[in-house]
Amino acid sequence: MKVYRTDEIRNVVLLGHGGCGKTSLVEAMAYVSGAVNRMGKVADGNTISDFDKEEQKRGFSISTSLVPIEWEKAKINILDTPGYFDFVGEVEEAVSAADAAVVVVSGKAGVEVGTEKAWELCDKYNLPRMVYVTEMDVDDASFREVVQQLTDRYGKKIAPHFQPIRENEKLVGYVNVIKNSGRKYTGIGQREECEIPEYCKPNLEIYREKLLEAVAEISEEYMERYFAGEEFSVEEIRAAMRTEVMEGSIVPVAMGSNIQAQGVANLLSDIVRFFPSPDCRECAGINRTTNEIFEADYDFAVAKSAYVFKTMVDPFIGKYSFVKVCSGVIKGEDTLYNPTSEAEEKLGKIYTMSGNKPTEVSEMFAGDIGAIAKLANTKTGDTLSTKANQVLYGKTEYSKPYTYMKYACKNKGDEDKVSQALQKMMAEDVTLKAVNDSENRQTLIYGMGDQHLEITASKLAARYKCEIQLETPKVAFRETIKKNSDVDTKYKKQSGGHGQYGHVKMRFEPSGDMETPYVFEECVVGGAVPKNYFPAVEKGLQESVLKGPLAGYPVVGVKATLYDGSYHPVDSSEMAFKTATIQAFKKGFMEAGPVLLEPIASVKVTVPDDYTGDVMGDLNKRRGRVLGMTPVNGGYQIIEADVPMTGMFGYCTTLRSMTGGRGTYEYEFARYEQAPSDVQEAEIAKRAAEE
Repeated sequence: MKVYRTDEIRNVVLLGHGGCGKTSLVEAMAYVSGAVNRMGKVADGNTISDFDKEEQKRGFSISTSLVPIEWEKAKINILDTPGYFDFVGEVEEAVSAADAAVVVVSGKAGVEVGTEKAWELCDKYNLPRMVYVTEMDVDDASFREVVQQLTDRYGKKIAPHFQPIRENEKLVGYVNVIKNSGRKYTGIGQREECEIPEYCKPNLEIYREKLLEAVAEISEEYMERYFAGEEFSVEEIRAAMRTEVMEGSIVPVAMGSNIQAQGVANLLSDIVRFFPSPDCRECAGINRTTNEIFEADYDFAVAKSAYVFKTMVDPFIGKYSFVKVCSGVIKGEDTLYNPTSEAEEKLGKIYTMSGNKPTEVSEMFAGDIGAIAKLANTKTGDTLSTKANQVLYGKTEYSKPYTYMKYACKNKGDEDKVSQALQKMMAEDVTLKAVNDSENRQTLIYGMGDQHLEITASKLAARYKCEIQLETPKVAFRETIKKNSDVDTKYKKQSGGHGQYGHVKMRFEPSGDMETPYVFEECVVGGAVPKNYFPAVEKGLQESVLKGPLAGYPVVGVKATLYDGSYHPVDSSEMAFKTATIQAFKKGFMEAGPVLLEPIASVKVTVPDDYTGDVMGDLNKRRGRVLGMTPVNGGYQIIEADVPMTGMFGYCTTLRSMTGGRGTYEYEFARYEQAPSDVQEAEIAKRAAEE
């Protein structure tokens, strides 16, 4: 592939609901542009973007893939993203590298949750956008209905500039609203002029009126001409549309069929025509050398710098760091500096990727997207620049994973293998986290949802040949006491020669401090227990609080006072006093009203107004206490509640099914509270069975 200058590049992300046709659209684009000579199908598992075995097996995208397409003397870097919400990290990576977005909507299903989320992402990153309606060759697809749904939701900025011509429920051509003329499809990517059918004219008038109204708003002169009934030329309309698309004040709507590759050539031309090249966008970082703002702005004439927005780790082809060049021109023989890891990286070769197929290029201009192989000290979110001009760009904000499961290796001795494989997968997937929970002796894996975790387990088995089993994790309960107790414990052992003798009298009471396991005091009078045995008594307490007598959980909030005892001048030892203390603790703890404390999470759930009743009812079922509600923009409510951690399992799936995927949540540990008696009894019985 030839090297393209900054003004010839378009970086476009495809966004939309799962199953709306993003991957098949990329396939059609590659076919129409001549990048491939036959079109793959998602169902057959032979598309460019879904190259991973897991994607082929499941029939949907799991990770973002890059497919460069050459069209009308421009290079379009297409970023094909997953539509399922469990893989939102991949979408956020792609959006951070894109300069514009095509929101793909199914003509059959219409505007879905994924469409709304795509729109919100475009707003967040200030991306110019277009809507492309797929499946126009399907019987019950309706372009008019999709346009209506979009207009109802997003207002006057929706401007259809193509309209389908359908005969016998088949897509046979289209009306170009800008040119006010009809075209009939004659072959793949080919068309000829035709008359506009009468049944298209009523809608055409509405669409054309909307488009011209939007164009007229570009200036007062245009507005006057519009009201005077003057016609605008095709060039004037297109120039005005380019300006307004880049400002975000107009969103063109196109349509076509991916399977028949109809309407795709028009979409590619519109991308080149209306979308900005990278040099129209701003990009700034911090120059670490001078501590000043470094305005890169995708200018190829300033010092080299690039942002690593994604990492791909493949067991067979190795590690590739996907970069967007923010300034300068990056060449294969360059040595760049990573300020985050403070290491130099020798680039070697640079590639443009098409799915998982690398093609070597000699250089990449500012604004271009490509991949660099085998960067040892660089991960997603890092910046590469020259050592003389060290630049840092702000890291992309990723969604935080809240769904977690405990995992265990199926085969003994696989622990290291699994750990290394997970490290590689976490380098690739920013929303995957593996955590060692030493307190409960379990290893946890965090992801964006149950499907995310299930696919991770499946990938471990297929790619790295190590199997794990996902199980419900243990919750970190605590044990404490509510009353006072007084115990007298003697440890005596005679076994020929020296015996063992330790005798303690201790009081136990609540300390009131739930942050520390225990408080130890001694008020022994007259040397009943010599001072040199006090550390041994404290050691016994230290050991006892690790595993409480009630259900084996760590103990908190206990005050232990040693007030009396006795010793033997020959048989007493530190060991004997430590053992006596352990026995005293067990007895004293169980006599002082022992209770289990459960962890409480502070939860924030963001849901549309219509679902607040259902969500609050479900939180109550989980023993949650709703604390309040706050209305936010876009008809949403934030519900704040305190929910026991045991009630958070499976919440992600429940919330999505309850709110049609629109609800999101976040939580953090708040405090410990006494568990209800039924929960306490069940937990004690469970622990007893395990023992």
